Amino acid sequence: MPRTTKTITFSLPPDMADRVDEVMTQQGLSRSELLRAAVIRYIKECEWRDLMQYGEHTARQRGIGPEEVATLVEEYRAEFSMS
Repeated sequence: MPRTTKTITFSLPPDMADRVDEVMTQQGLSRSELLRAAVIRYIKECEWRDLMQYGEHTARQRGIGPEEVATLVEEYRAEFSMS
């Protein structure tokens, strides 16, 4: 049966490694679980930032101001919550 994980090795400064160990102990997680969660969070934050930049760029192109965004979001939610 093939492995379902891939091992990746990386270095941390000693003080950061110590902090990782402290947090993992406090949270009751293995080092792998903690670092996996941190990587997932970082990836999601990058995706969110990219989405926000796309939205801001698109709004500028279409002449949509910040004050109109809330109205457009509400209209969108109303339209798709009825489906």
